[in-house]
Amino acid sequence: MLPSLNGSEWQPGEDEPTLSELDGIRYLHFGTPWVQGAMRLRRPTELVLDYTRLMMAWLLFVRPGKEDRIAILGLGAGALLRYVLAHTPAIVDTVERNPQVFAACAAYFRLPQGPRSELIEGDAGLWVQDPEHHARYAALMVDLYDAHAQGPVCNSPAFYSGCRACLQEGGVAVVNLFGNHDSHAPNMRNLLDAFDGRVLQLPQTPDGNSIVLGFTPEAMAASSRSLFERADVLEAELKLPARRWLRELLDSARFTLD
Repeated sequence: MLPSLNGSEWQPGEDEPTLSELDGIRYLHFGTPWVQGAMRLRRPTELVLDYTRLMMAWLLFVRPGKEDRIAILGLGAGALLRYVLAHTPAIVDTVERNPQVFAACAAYFRLPQGPRSELIEGDAGLWVQDPEHHARYAALMVDLYDAHAQGPVCNSPAFYSGCRACLQEGGVAVVNLFGNHDSHAPNMRNLLDAFDGRVLQLPQTPDGNSIVLGFTPEAMAASSRSLFERADVLEAELKLPARRWLRELLDSARFTLD
């Protein structure tokens, strides 16, 4: 049984999961051509979609240990959850309001089960406001879209302030936005306000995703040299293009790292 939260509950008929497959990759949809997630059948922990790989850029700034908790808001096809569990020792809490997404992931996307993975059925907008979750997470990954994919479904100043409140000292939030969309500018304003301007943005993907990172003050204590050393580790161990990400983040910086 999944824990549940009161509030904006999923209604039957909303965002019904549908599937497609092509070239060994299974895709999750909500009854539209928009892709909500993907899994390579022979390598289920691989991050197939460009934007999901970019969402791991928080690893440049956070080195999660076995006592740390990571939160994922929006399950999708479970790609972020599978990857974080496979490549870090952290505990992962995943919040998803649609019970049919949990069911589809369990049936078709190898939804991880185990002591390091807690699945929470509920509204992410309410979840981030709950004081029980504040100052608890080393990283927060936000990927909240519905069938229409017209910008994130949670995007208010209160929501992003709640995301900031959920981070412990040194924590980082990473958010999937649409770059060439009317939703981008108001989301960026709300993120900048919530994180007191400590926001960096990676270049937009070919599919239009814009990955944005919001930082606690302590997350920026690292020197540029130590960050590039960390990038070298990520490239060697996880085969992520971390040095390129770091250069791109520094190019977008609204402040100067020591």
